[in-house]
Amino acid sequence: MDDATVKSNLQHDVLSGICPECGSNSIIQDLQRGENICGTCGLVIDESIIDHDRERRAFTTEEKNKRERTGSPISVLMPDMGLSTIIDKNVKMSERMRRAVKWNTRMTWSKRNMLIATTEIKRLGANLGIPLRVKEMAAKIYKNAFDKKLLRGRSIKSMVAAAIYYSCRKEQIPRTLQEVIEETNLEARDVRRCYRTLLRELSLKAPSLDPRLLIPKFISELNLSGEVEKETMRLLQEYMSHNRIGGKDPKGLCAAAVYVASQLKNENRSQSLIAKTVGVTEVTLRSRYKELIKSLQIELK
Repeated sequence: MDDATVKSNLQHDVLSGICPECGSNSIIQDLQRGENICGTCGLVIDESIIDHDRERRAFTTEEKNKRERTGSPISVLMPDMGLSTIIDKNVKMSERMRRAVKWNTRMTWSKRNMLIATTEIKRLGANLGIPLRVKEMAAKIYKNAFDKKLLRGRSIKSMVAAAIYYSCRKEQIPRTLQEVIEETNLEARDVRRCYRTLLRELSLKAPSLDPRLLIPKFISELNLSGEVEKETMRLLQEYMSHNRIGGKDPKGLCAAAVYVASQLKNENRSQSLIAKTVGVTEVTLRSRYKELIKSLQIELK
């Protein structure tokens, strides 16, 4: 009898619930081990079988933690991607094993650098309220910068802030550079220098932030009504449909549109107050304001 025939017979026996070794039909299914075992002779008939039972649903965090059968997900926000080996120090071990534990806990400079950076990214991300995808993008950008040795002469925190700012603009998250800097103790010029370095050395395109995303935040801070917010959105939409905004600070456009809308809706706010709230100079506001009313042919009293 050839091998193919023997294999076919064995498969037929297994499917029919008969042990191919002793012919017994006493087959035990061990779901915990994923095996089918003959209860008479002990032969392991099948291994690594698939559990087709329905998954138990979890409604609370405690139930989810009890029922999950996988480890924590891999994330770039962990310096080692969460794949490092951890040796328990609380068990009895030989002196040789203790030395192994000691060397295992020592970190190279690259790992230590990434640990500091990812910790800062998570801190800034939590304070700024940005989503996980933005933090992960910032971590990838920082790692690329570190691999290309762009950290020489630059601080870790400045490069992290620049990576966070770029990621926010790329993902259209309404966070300004000033907001990022306020969460650190850094000089604005250092962060801007690192930002330009990232764009140049990593061949990144400077993304433009839609100024409309900034409107709700500043409308709330200026205590203006929903009518002013709608009018500001309309003004910017109309202006952007006829003019390119590349190279222009979105905050300046936002400040000008808010000022014009507040004037049109008789909820006057001074230029100095709006400029201070938005974070631009009065000169920038007036410049963008003149462009806006000229383009849209608006006459204010």
